[in-house]
Amino acid sequence: MRYYYFLLSMFFVFSCKQEPNNIRLSGPIFGTFYDVTYASKENCQKQIDSLFFIINKSMSNYQADSDISKININELDTVDSHFINVFNASKVIYNQTNGVFDPTIGKLVNSWNFGSEENKTKLDSIKVDSLMQYVGFERVVLEKNKLHKKEPIPYIDFNAIAKGYAVDVIGEFLEEKEITNYMVNIGGELRTKGVNVVKQSGWTVGIENPNFDGSQSTNLIFVLKDEAMATSGTYRKYKLDDEGNRYAHIINTNTGYPTKTNILSVSVITKSCMLADGYATAFQAMGVEKTKAFLQNHPELKVYIIFENSKKEIETLALNSFLD
Repeated sequence: MRYYYFLLSMFFVFSCKQEPNNIRLSGPIFGTFYDVTYASKENCQKQIDSLFFIINKSMSNYQADSDISKININELDTVDSHFINVFNASKVIYNQTNGVFDPTIGKLVNSWNFGSEENKTKLDSIKVDSLMQYVGFERVVLEKNKLHKKEPIPYIDFNAIAKGYAVDVIGEFLEEKEITNYMVNIGGELRTKGVNVVKQSGWTVGIENPNFDGSQSTNLIFVLKDEAMATSGTYRKYKLDDEGNRYAHIINTNTGYPTKTNILSVSVITKSCMLADGYATAFQAMGVEKTKAFLQNHPELKVYIIFENSKKEIETLALNSFLD
């Protein structure tokens, strides 16, 4: 009888050891949150914290001693590999969208109080026009690891793409450690690989409804597998004019003013979260029809748009087989 109980105990111990398990790491980062879940026995908290520190040091406009802050006041012109990666991806999106996505819009972002610096001076057309002279990504050239900038010195802001890049960096780090089942989530920007081993199913994700009252509800739930997704929304960060027209926190690179848009949310799925992040921002500014035309030549981008129609009714639009 004792031998039987011993064997039974050993069976349970062995079974517990074989049970698949996830490690979940979470906390605050980049003014939002991160949540990293992966199947492994190794706790990678220190390495992930180190990667966040390096990315912040490279590209955070909110840190006075970051590389990008020093670049923007002309105290630095050499950049690291993270800056180079984001710069090159931004240049691709800038060219493909004919300048709709432009990281040199930073001075106007700050002046409209959407960025890292507070502006207490009311903007008028003269001030906006004067700030437009700083805009134009073609005025910044990268040669190896050195930036060459035309006067007046542009203010570079990678906030519309750097968060997605950080998601990719964490995902690639996990893959280098031969971790094949994970989900990285930074403020709603996502990258998945494999499955959730605890549930033995794919990674279930959702797209929020654009609720202006701050409440949270889900518009769409689906499984994201071996891809990345980023969402850009205008329903929490916007301005209203005297007639009730809503203007997005995304600046129109042709006018210098916040973008008037009926788009409430754009979600983009592709292989790179950095690219998904950048394109989601661009599509907000482009509007529904221009986005539809753009996507005809970009089947690698799957897009889901939530918008208001002419009757102020909420509609959704899935493009390039998003729901497949």
